[in-house]
Amino acid sequence: MRRTTRVIPAVDGISAPYPARRSRAALGTLTAAGTLLALLLPTGQAGAATPQPGHRTATPHTTLGAYWTPDRMRAATPLNLATPTKKAPTTTVRRSAPLKVSPTLPQLPRAVPSSPNSLPQAGGPWTGGGAVVKTTGRVFFTYQGRNASCSGDAVTSGNKSTVLTAGHCVKLQGAWHTNWVFVPGYHDGEAPYGKWPAAKTLATPQWTASEDINYDVGAAVVAPLDGKKLTDVVGGQGLSFNSGYSKPMYAFGFPAAAPYDGSKLIYCSGNTIKDPLFSQDHGLPCNMTGGSSGGPWFTTFDEKTGTGLQSSVNSFGYQFWPNTMFGPYFGDDAKNLYTTAQSS
Repeated sequence: MRRTTRVIPAVDGISAPYPARRSRAALGTLTAAGTLLALLLPTGQAGAATPQPGHRTATPHTTLGAYWTPDRMRAATPLNLATPTKKAPTTTVRRSAPLKVSPTLPQLPRAVPSSPNSLPQAGGPWTGGGAVVKTTGRVFFTYQGRNASCSGDAVTSGNKSTVLTAGHCVKLQGAWHTNWVFVPGYHDGEAPYGKWPAAKTLATPQWTASEDINYDVGAAVVAPLDGKKLTDVVGGQGLSFNSGYSKPMYAFGFPAAAPYDGSKLIYCSGNTIKDPLFSQDHGLPCNMTGGSSGGPWFTTFDEKTGTGLQSSVNSFGYQFWPNTMFGPYFGDDAKNLYTTAQSS
């Protein structure tokens, strides 16, 4: 029997077709942490010529800040996608020598006195203060005529304007999102550091071409706001590429699906594993829900300063494997995406 390997997602509760000749009982569900995810599809082989990141260039609209009212931001919703349970072929994540980029932090907010936020933590509000409360934010955009949300992180970059997020938070099902803004330090409808519209959104070549879950990494270059550049205002976290598996990590995001409502910065922490099922992603004990996609994962995270080296993003979770989040390995293609974004 010939079977297709791609599905049409359900959007905002509207049922969509499952793969041809495949029964509903034969399917599991892969839930995107922020919006939708595509199926695992094979792309090029390791060792081939390095493909270049895809991108969308837009003219930033000064009216986007007015468009994204507190009510619209609160109402932006995540979506779900059905996928086969049978393991699909995946590509090999490109790896080379490790690379680390130090954070850029012009001014650290004062840490809020609290009990230690030590490992492990399966999900709870971040009360430690530090740089992460300024660099991490919510991402808002329009997808298929609907307003949706993800999370993102301002990182150290040559253009002082680069945000990292998930690939499906910039492009999905062949279409780039519109009305894209980054709101660092978001809190319950408030934008204390402004709403930064994207001049350009990018994704790894594998996500751009076939939405391969192993490469679910996206980026945005945001326009200056009030004559200032992003990291001059909020600072930028460092990065780490090709840093290996099975490490202590902290994950941050703004989950907006129950039991969360998107109003607060939530974090998880623990020792990661390599996904034994569909992908080559990191796995972390975490109960963050829809809306957290694209939020940063840090290695060598310092709780006192709220700084670390970003080495993944919230990407997806399996419905049949509760309280576990998965994020892509930051290999050569993620590094190339970052390099392209920061030089844009």
